Amino acid sequence: MQRSKRMQSKQRQLNNTGIYLRLSKDDERAGESLSIDNQRLILQKYVAERGWNLVDEYVDDGFSGTDFERPQVKRLLDDAKTGRINTIVVKDLSRFGRNYIMVGQYLDYIFPAYSIRFIAINDNVDTADRNSTGMDMMPIMNVFNEWHSANTSKKIRAVLEASQKAGKYTSGCYPYGYLVGDDENRTAIIDEPAAEIVRRIYAMRIQGLSPYRIARVLSDEGVPNPTLYRTKKDGSKINRRAPNWWSHKTVREMLADPTYKGCTVQHRRSTISYKNHNTYWLPQEEWIVKRNAHEPIVSEEVWEKAQEAARSVSRSKRTSSGTPLPLSGFIYCADCGHKMKIVHSKKKQPDGKDYDCECYICRTYANLGKNYCTTHAIQRKDIEEIVLADIRAKCDFVLKDENAAREEFLKSKSKRSVTARTSDLKQLNAKKKRMEELDVLIRTAFEEKVLKKMPENLCNSLCESYQKEQQTLQTEIVALESKLQDESKDEADVEEYIKRIKLYGKCPELTREMCLQLIEFITIDAKTEHNNRWHAPAPRNIHIYYKLIDKEHAKPSES
Repeated sequence: MQRSKRMQSKQRQLNNTGIYLRLSKDDERAGESLSIDNQRLILQKYVAERGWNLVDEYVDDGFSGTDFERPQVKRLLDDAKTGRINTIVVKDLSRFGRNYIMVGQYLDYIFPAYSIRFIAINDNVDTADRNSTGMDMMPIMNVFNEWHSANTSKKIRAVLEASQKAGKYTSGCYPYGYLVGDDENRTAIIDEPAAEIVRRIYAMRIQGLSPYRIARVLSDEGVPNPTLYRTKKDGSKINRRAPNWWSHKTVREMLADPTYKGCTVQHRRSTISYKNHNTYWLPQEEWIVKRNAHEPIVSEEVWEKAQEAARSVSRSKRTSSGTPLPLSGFIYCADCGHKMKIVHSKKKQPDGKDYDCECYICRTYANLGKNYCTTHAIQRKDIEEIVLADIRAKCDFVLKDENAAREEFLKSKSKRSVTARTSDLKQLNAKKKRMEELDVLIRTAFEEKVLKKMPENLCNSLCESYQKEQQTLQTEIVALESKLQDESKDEADVEEYIKRIKLYGKCPELTREMCLQLIEFITIDAKTEHNNRWHAPAPRNIHIYYKLIDKEHAKPSES
């Protein structure tokens, strides 16, 4: 009897137990039966009834069972390996994990190597009794647990995508400038203080400031960045690792986010698998986009202008006062195709006095010398005057006779007259009408064959002829529709250009914003031999390619 008590006491000392509890976000839907509190009661009762020593509990709340990088699992295993605990008790196998390979590895190799006893109460798994039915069924239960995780993940993803397609916003929070609404679809609500900063960012980009410069302006003014703004607004603890300045990457992402023009864009990223939670970007055609989903912070026009500025020239040189140079990044050497750079130098006037000279010169010449290209030099003020004069001339042309200007711009862009486009439209309508007539003829032939009014061989011959004609017509219709569709876009482009030139054509000086909205690029030919001074305008060919109205040309450096 006394020996039996000593054995029991020794057993109690040997069973230094750690209980493990886990609840994922998916498990929360199962209700109270899987709750942390419920698991704790079951496990504590089990340990107490056996008189074992409960050393510690390990709780992972909100973690998937497929992930074995859980913090408390790591702590549990460290304590087991160091000998702090020698017994692990869980409610069931799925609480420990839903990855059958990893669970099997721990139960079959790691735990035995460290003399660790593992118990899953509800599954009758006890590694101290390898011959039990529960241990025999353990591989099957592991596989089932992983299948359950995969199936649950699939169902959740399907429900999530269905909700997104129905217009419900499923992400945690909206981008900076918006708050989550409390309606069924969690519709975005404008957060006016932040929205005002967003409008400033878009305005500065349209004016020609780069994301780097915009970030610098906001940082210098002490404007809280999105992270700091959010933490201050909701009263949460500020992460000391979070920067207190604006990043150009943040600004660039905000400028490209369609949320600000009233769209919700979801399903942009996905995980590799239900086991591997690393994310990757989905193709744009798989995104779930809902237009006019909420009130926009910026208009469609402003948003598109910002995208256009990003496509045109991302950065620009600035004057000493910080003003962006209007034509920086737009000017190319017509011979080598590289961009021309701004250089500063001191020049002497005829009276012997020095003056500052700002010139655009070929970058190839500047870097490699005259053996590779010539200077192509032109004074900054001269090229700016030339461009401004050309813009004003086009504005005057539009204001004098808008219809004539429209026709000229269309002709320049499409190389076809209005008469030619009208002729194509008539042809298209005629071909479509003939297609309808052929449908009637084919149907009539079949009816007459059925009514014995036409021999079968004649019906077949006629139908074959009609169908061949239809195939030819269909090919021609597709080609005409494509051509007219392109020209319809041309017409829309010309209308937009006329709108812009009327807006900017009367500006007193050339601005960065004006160039971003009107100019695609400019090429400068080489200087002539008889006029080769930097401080004088050289007679040469200067080609100004305008957005929207000029037929598309590849930039010299992109050819």
